[in-house]
Amino acid sequence: MNEIDRKIFNIDIPSSSPAPGALLIAEPFLRDRNFAHAVICLVDYEPHGTAMGIVMNRSTSYTLAELVKDITRKEEIAVYCGGPMSCDRLYYIHTLGDILPGSKEIAPGLFIGGDFEAMTEYINAGYPADGHIRFFIGYSGWSRNQLDEEIASGVWAVGSTAVAPTALTGEEDAYWHREVRRLGPDFSGWLYHPLNPHAN
Repeated sequence: MNEIDRKIFNIDIPSSSPAPGALLIAEPFLRDRNFAHAVICLVDYEPHGTAMGIVMNRSTSYTLAELVKDITRKEEIAVYCGGPMSCDRLYYIHTLGDILPGSKEIAPGLFIGGDFEAMTEYINAGYPADGHIRFFIGYSGWSRNQLDEEIASGVWAVGSTAVAPTALTGEEDAYWHREVRRLGPDFSGWLYHPLNPHAN
């Protein structure tokens, strides 16, 4: 990226400090196929240590019933790609709290994990999924100091804490644009850089 692009799109604007539950919004020039226009919800973070998060807006062609044999619900439930690590594992972020015993709160009213059998019972009973629970294969991880260095170099803007149930609705580029708008007017230049520059 050249210096003119940096100035036009405000890549160097400082943002908030990372913490569990915060959203990481990819800068518009990030071309990594796993993270281009990605929005990641941080699950674990240690300052200058390791970090773990889930990409919230990257859809896949999988449905939950294809991946979990105990799912009998006829309505198709989408599964998202949470990141390139442990893609043989299923994760779920939800607003269900104690309905799924053992879940961990990562932001006010937003949880990850919990009892797998309780989750399948909830889904099979036909309770609402959109805005209440979202499923992911894989996660995103950073080694010691890696995330702090990426934030310092402008790879990610640190947004506000994920808001339930909004964090569990929307997908792909529209999701990214929504979260960029929430960063405020200083980041408005980001909105004019398309995911596919040839579409401009």
